[in-house]
Amino acid sequence: MEIEFCQSITVNGWDFELVNNDVDDIFYQCRGEVMYDDEHDEIPEPSLWRAALKLEEILTKDGLSVYSGHSEKGWVEVTINQ
Repeated sequence: MEIEFCQSITVNGWDFELVNNDVDDIFYQCRGEVMYDDEHDEIPEPSLWRAALKLEEILTKDGLSVYSGHSEKGWVEVTINQ
């Protein structure tokens, strides 16, 4: 059974776009400003990170197994485990 996902979801003013590369590579992504912590490591914007955690909560309540993460250049992803 294939699940139909929304192409985009807005959480706290942040627009997360669906990326569906393969059955094992589905996630929502959003890009904010590049920020740095005290050790000069890249971190996501705090409000974007909170939105990602909220999206993770929403998708979990919908019965999905998901996790949030961030990569370089301000990107935040909420990955869906299939």
